[in-house]
Amino acid sequence: MKNTITYASALIVVSLIGVGFYSGYQEESKTNVLDHSPKTMVTLGDSLTYGVGDNSGEGYVENLEKLIQEEKNANIKVKNYGIPGQESDGVVKQVKLTNIQEDIRNADYIILFIGTNDLIQSNGGDLKGINEEKIKEGAIEYEKNVQEILKTIRQENKDVPILFLGLYNSYPDSAEHENIIVEWNENSQRLVDGFKRIKFISTNDLFKEKSKEYFSDSLHPNAKGYDLITEKIIDEYDF
Repeated sequence: MKNTITYASALIVVSLIGVGFYSGYQEESKTNVLDHSPKTMVTLGDSLTYGVGDNSGEGYVENLEKLIQEEKNANIKVKNYGIPGQESDGVVKQVKLTNIQEDIRNADYIILFIGTNDLIQSNGGDLKGINEEKIKEGAIEYEKNVQEILKTIRQENKDVPILFLGLYNSYPDSAEHENIIVEWNENSQRLVDGFKRIKFISTNDLFKEKSKEYFSDSLHPNAKGYDLITEKIIDEYDF
């Protein structure tokens, strides 16, 4: 009789351990599924976000999606809203569209790369001859638009990490152009610092020499140039 009770007790203990193990396994399985569930990245900007200059059509955005999946073992799906020729006032309008606001609300990451066309247009459509007064006026309007973009994003999603890419100098041999780019970036950095969970990522240090190795034309990077931008984002932010 005593042996029967002992055996029954042992069976109960083993059963309880099994139930506990199975429950733990279920919880772990749920966690693993959650860890690998797709995350959404929304990218906003101009031709540089669209990927102009990369013959593969990928640009830094598609590269980033692939690299995050490969190097960070994360499942990322990108919604690219870059528009060639777009200025910051265009993004102000974009982030107020119903479908984009919905994507912003559901986004896990947002990248904003805008300002090159603002600078060019404020100078009269190109950067060959510098008009400092016009560029200063353009900078004021640009900063006002960026402020509005970030405020709108935060109204829709108060916690999403935002990566703000700074401008690069497409005329690296010109000290005059370099000073303008540095000033615009410094002002953007100060503006971004006024918001939570926004990281400024510099791109100007990537292109210190103008060559066909990294540029497809006078402004846009080629595939190798976009790779540099992608790698910089990965280095600067832990996905």
